[in-house]
Amino acid sequence: MVDIIHRIGIKASPEKVYSALSTVDGVAGWWTRDTTGQSRAGGVITVRFLDHGAEKGRMDLEVTELDPGKEVRWHVKAGPQEWLGTAVTFTLSKDGDYTVLGFGHRNWREAVEFTAHCSMKWATFLLSLRELVET
Repeated sequence: MVDIIHRIGIKASPEKVYSALSTVDGVAGWWTRDTTGQSRAGGVITVRFLDHGAEKGRMDLEVTELDPGKEVRWHVKAGPQEWLGTAVTFTLSKDGDYTVLGFGHRNWREAVEFTAHCSMKWATFLLSLRELVET
């Protein structure tokens, strides 16, 4: 199995970062505006990417864990073939004025070119998350 992992420091409280990860409105603020669903354990969050109204991509993410201020986990139920069955994890810890976010997109079946593409996209979205909660 292959994992994409990233680590980023965010100058905000773990609670503020957690809110951006654990709520539909929060995810819509840093990933894609077209985010719907239920942000509760067992709920499904759907993220859609549109191009001039046409759907370019969609992922259904089952919320598998919500530990306030500490962790958010999703299981990918629908999306690109390579994503099916993978897990997206966010762990939070405090370090002075910063929240350290450990990110993982885990359990890819194999490393392929799309893995590298997604790693770069995740890094970009994590920077968007940081900008959202810091400003």
